[in-house]
Amino acid sequence: MRISLYVYRSLIVCLIFLGFAFIGGTIYGVFFLTDSHVKEQVEILETGDGDSQGQIFTGIGRIRVQTADPQPGVVIVFLSFMFDPNDRAFSEELVLKVREFRDTIADYIGSFSTAELHIQDEEMIKTELLRRFNAILRLGHIETLFFSDFMILL
Repeated sequence: MRISLYVYRSLIVCLIFLGFAFIGGTIYGVFFLTDSHVKEQVEILETGDGDSQGQIFTGIGRIRVQTADPQPGVVIVFLSFMFDPNDRAFSEELVLKVREFRDTIADYIGSFSTAELHIQDEEMIKTELLRRFNAILRLGHIETLFFSDFMILL
């Protein structure tokens, strides 16, 4: 009986310690890691010659989206656009909105079947995605989207 009391108290102490570690790690991650990660991304965006032509934003990356078919196909999309790296506020906003851009692409492209995507005009898709991206942005806007990859796989 005496041993089980020690085991019980030891387990309680371990749980309290793990709780503090979990809460402390969460606070550290929220207040310290997020800011440094965003700063690193903005520094990556701002590298280059900084000419007036702008720089290419490729931070959205390659996206794989399932189509709306009963047996879904996969669409692989990689898009980019020009931005002014000297506009720090807009550069930071772009980095912060990457997840929303990815979700927007997935929602829009994923609403089509493979047959519908084959007959869609690429310019119409770019125009709609551009409209949706600019609706998300507050501190600037994107002029033109470029597709590096747009592949429909069955």
